Parts: sequence; C-alpha cells; structure tokens
Amino acid sequence: MRAPEPGFPVSLRPVRPYRDAVPERPSAGERVYRGVPVSGGVAHGRVIVLGQSARQILRRELDPSEVAVEIARLQGALTQTRKDLLEIQHQVTAALGQDEASIFDTPLLVLEDPMLLNDVHRLIRDQRINAEAAYQQVSEKFASAIGALEDDYFRERAADLRDVAGRVLDHLLGHRSERDLRSLPEPCIILAPDLAPSTTATLDRARVLGFATDGGGTTSHTAIMARKLGIPAVVGLGDITARVRNGEYALLDGHGGALTINPTDQTLFEYGQLKQRRAALDERLNALREHPAVTLDGHGLILAANIDHPDDLADVRASGADGVGLFRSEFLFLNRRELPGEDEQFEAYRQIAAAAAPHAAIIRTLDLGGDKLPAAWARLGEQNPFLGWRAIRISLALPELFRTQLRAILRASAHGPVKVMFPMISNLAEVREANAALERCREELREENVPFDPLMEAGIMIEVPGAALIADILAREVQFFSIGTNDLTGYTLAVDRMNERVAPLFTPTHPAVLRLIQMTIEAAHRHGRWVGVCGEMAGDPALVPLLVGLGVDELSATPASVPAVKFLLRRLRLTEAQTLAQASLQAEEAEEVHQHSRTLACQIAPELFGAG
Repeated sequence: MRAPEPGFPVSLRPVRPYRDAVPERPSAGERVYRGVPVSGGVAHGRVIVLGQSARQILRRELDPSEVAVEIARLQGALTQTRKDLLEIQHQVTAALGQDEASIFDTPLLVLEDPMLLNDVHRLIRDQRINAEAAYQQVSEKFASAIGALEDDYFRERAADLRDVAGRVLDHLLGHRSERDLRSLPEPCIILAPDLAPSTTATLDRARVLGFATDGGGTTSHTAIMARKLGIPAVVGLGDITARVRNGEYALLDGHGGALTINPTDQTLFEYGQLKQRRAALDERLNALREHPAVTLDGHGLILAANIDHPDDLADVRASGADGVGLFRSEFLFLNRRELPGEDEQFEAYRQIAAAAAPHAAIIRTLDLGGDKLPAAWARLGEQNPFLGWRAIRISLALPELFRTQLRAILRASAHGPVKVMFPMISNLAEVREANAALERCREELREENVPFDPLMEAGIMIEVPGAALIADILAREVQFFSIGTNDLTGYTLAVDRMNERVAPLFTPTHPAVLRLIQMTIEAAHRHGRWVGVCGEMAGDPALVPLLVGLGVDELSATPASVPAVKFLLRRLRLTEAQTLAQASLQAEEAEEVHQHSRTLACQIAPELFGAG
C-alpha cells in the first residue's frame, strides 16, 4: 500500500475502507457486484428480476369500423391508469406526506398531455393501427426525444413518461403490471433496470427486503423514497438485471453499495457481525443527541440540518441538530399550477422558525431553474439551464415573486430565529439588489405594523467560482456565507455528477475547489463573518476533518447524517484537523487529499467505517 506522501503526518496511515469488507475475488459460486449505496441496511433473500419478460405488442391493421372502438379502448386504459396513479398518490400522502406524494403530479400531467394524445389518435384514425401499437410508438418517440436532452430535469421526465406508458400499455394488453409489487409471493430483493417512483411507492415493506437497479443516482426520486421508506437500496449496478436469474439468493448491502449473489456462509457470517456492530453504533449515536458538537480540545461548531419540507422537522429534532442550516423553499413552488401566495409561504416558514427555536433556521430563497422548475414553467426549457436563468437571477427578474417570498420570511422571523440566504450569487450587483429588495420589504412591514425581527441576518451561497474569488468584496455586504460544495465543485471542474461518463471527475477535494473554499473562509473571517458548508461534504464523515481544519464555523447536513458527524467531531482535535488542512492545500491530487482525510477520520472513529 502506498505510503503517505511528503507533507502529510506520518501517523495518517491509510485505512482499508469499509467497501472492501466483501472480497473482490469471491469464492466459487459467489459473485459480487458494486454500485452506489442510496439507502442503508442489509437484506438477504431470493431475487425477483423485473424487466426480463418483454411486453409483446403486435401492430394490427384496423377495419374502419374498429377505429372508434380502439379510441374507446385507449380512453379506458388512460382512465384506469389515472385511477392507479391517484390511488398510489393517496397511499404515499398517508405514509410519507404531501411532499413525497407531489412527485406524482408530473406523471398525471404526462398522462393527459394533449400533444401526445393527439398524435396517438391521429395514428389510430389515419393509419388505422391498434391502440397499443399507436400508443407505444408515439410515447417512445416522445420519451427518446426528451431523454436525449442534456438536462437532468428532462431525463427524469422521460422516465416518468415511460413509466406512465408502461401502465397504459399493460391495461390495453390486459396484463397485470410488473410494476405492481403489492402482492409478492414471498419476501424478496427486487432487481430492475430502474424503478419509477410510482413503483417504489407500492413496495410492501413486509415483502420487499431491498432493491437494486441497473441505473439511477443518489438524488433520484426513487432513492429519496427508498430512504424515507427505510428499504436498503443500491443503484448504478450496470447490467445487473442481465447477469442475475430469478430465484437466486442474494445479499444486498445498502451501506457499502454491494450486491452479492449466492453468498457463502463466511460472507453471511461477516454481514451478521456487521449488522450487530451497526446496531450497537446506532445506540451510541442516539446517546449523543443532546450533546454539543465540540472537538476534544474544546472547539465548538454549529451542526445543523438541511431539510426540504416542514414535515422533516421531526427528523431534525431526532438527529440532535442545532437548528436548520438550509431550508430549501422550492417545495412550495414545484409540481403545482399556481405559485404560492404570501400567507401560504409565511405559514410554512413560521413552522420552520418555531420548531427550530431556540436555534436558527436559515431559509434559502428560491433556487429554481436548472433541474427544478414549477409545473407552470416546465416548458420554458433552456439549452444550458445550469448556466442560465435560475436561482437569484429568477428572483431579481421577477420582483413581485421575490417580494412575496421576502415578506413571508420576514414575518416568520417574529416566531423564531430566522436568517435569509440568497442562492447562486455571482457578482456584487446581485447582492446589493437583493439586499435592497429585503430593505424595501422591511419598510413595508414597518408601515403596516406587521411584526418581524429587524436584525434578521442575510447571507449568500458561495456556489460559483467567481463569487469565491471576490469573497472579500461580498463579505462587506452580508452577515454570513454558506458554501454549497456540490455546485461549487461542479462549476469549478465543469462536471455534471449525474452524468455517468464524467461522474468520476466530480471530486470536491480537487486542489482548485479546496483553494476556493479556503479563500472564502479567510475572506469572511477577515470581515468578522461566519462561514457554513451545506453541501454533501458537510455530511461525509470522511471529509469533515478537512472542513474543520480549513476553518468552517458551521456544518449543515441531512438529518440522517448529523449523528455520525457529531460522533466524529467529538473525537477530533482541532489541531490535527488543521495539520491535515495545511498539508491538503499543498497536495497535487484530489485522491491524495481524500485518502488522508478519510484515514484521519477512520483512526478517530473507526466504527463509522465498518471497523472497530
């Protein structure tokens, strides 16, 4: 194994990562496949492989007298599919809340798309072909065109369209849909090319032990729902559905991202021990809930939580987080036909503020655009939306929309400590214009005698390299920075992490990214401003020592990640983190930095990495 490079402390010996717990060279009969872990847990059982029974659709020429019958058959299938989707949506609302259920608004709109249906009707009438052949031809043409666009939002819409089309075709063919997983014969592990949210929503947790897919990513709706449901899941396994047969036994590791087919007794024994260790660790993490996030040498940090919806507040409290470090306000705007008014927004923000108290709740103004657009704007499409009209650019271009949100946030500040944060800032003019809009809203509320906190802090997201480079200028205009490491890394390295062809290039420990983070922190501290990190780096125990050493004042992660980060912080010394950071800033390779940060984390908290 390679020795530490010059400049790094000799004590930082590389530690074998947890993902290697299963041998890379399995014994005879045992096969190991590695993917991306998206929902923790370990499952063992038989597999059911979806997608191996291809749908047989024959093109049939119609007699003129059959055209009306075929159109009626199509309408019946559409009606039944709508009924299915509404039923699933109601189930998800009851089990997980309105936010998760809202993802079915788009499939319902797809089902009624007039352009698609007009083309199907035209094929049936003009070319006189049967309904299933016409619907398959048109829906696949639309899905292929949308899926070819270099944009995550439209790729997801293509998946929605194929899911809806499959349901319509199953009704036309009289098939029991493969997607209906509510009556499985025995507990099993599901393997599929991909799982649409509507399929994931019907999983019977008593029968589905876990699932694995050929494609998918950590931020897909399906991955999010798997975590909410508590079902172990691994995605991005390549052509796993072509390599595994129905009925084979498998062991699914949702922590390490491995699927083991025909596991040996030794492998099962090792995973049995792993489950026992993780159960013991969970108890230890839970015991830290009321303890502060402070290092062994007395350096305290704010450890907050990122949330998407007021329903997530229970998870924040259970995690022991110091309030809300990032509330994504987009949930109020997505998957609906009309934009929310001031009172509706105020009520949501008030819930956040009151529940987070006495800690602060940081509310980010709209970060729309890119892969997120309201249903009313979904057809606006841009050639390169991640470099286009999004976030603060939309808010400043639509002053009435911005005013409504700022007034609602200010009103909520009377019910608990609230801070407002502007996303995607790239220049000084944007900050000044946003601050001026905020001040106008303060004046309006004063004149109306509406209570608010006149000292509410305003900060900005540092996500664009240009903003990091002028952080010393921007720090004069705001009270805090929050570094969004996901976008900062993507924009700095010109990498879309959801694109499998270039995803390995997405490395937040790249020297350029580290220097931008350091530059931002030093500029903020020179002006007496505090700095947080709300990207995925903040929730990764392997990288937390590096961020602490660089000097961040706050970390904000998903509620599920907070206990592990706190566990690590309470075993870390600021001095060793600073030594790590100083050496990292001199490093030439991203992997070198990642390895040494992980090594330090493994040494002080081996339990978090499957050791100890």
